[in-house]
Amino acid sequence: MKSVRKLRVHWPIASETFSRLATGDAEAFKNEAGIAALLQALSESPDLGDFGNYRHVFESGLGFEGFTCTDGANPTLGHVGQRTISPTLVLTTYFDAALDDVAVERFLQHIVNIHPWEVPVIELTGPISVSSTALPAVFESEVAS
Repeated sequence: MKSVRKLRVHWPIASETFSRLATGDAEAFKNEAGIAALLQALSESPDLGDFGNYRHVFESGLGFEGFTCTDGANPTLGHVGQRTISPTLVLTTYFDAALDDVAVERFLQHIVNIHPWEVPVIELTGPISVSSTALPAVFESEVAS
């Protein structure tokens, strides 16, 4: 098992992009500027999505975000006092749990800076374990030593 932290970013997408992705059209990732910016941020941080021989690993899911803006909000979508539903891509990636706080803050701040929402939904977990197929070989070599 590998100790990692999970980073999930909720990102608004156009209805057309949502529909294309829902039908399995992966090319839609390339046509949505926001998703392209998010994937670029992922690729610029070598610590995000590092799984040995695989880099920039992520999963994504489709859903909806719902919210009502209150007085003082400056919404990108919707209006104060109005319930708004937004098609959303949820991108999940992982990074080593031992990564120092400065590096974590740096890529979190970068995502906040490029996110279109006034208050983006970004989830960050504490350490969790994920399986790694590379570990049995490492474990066997350590036992043999």
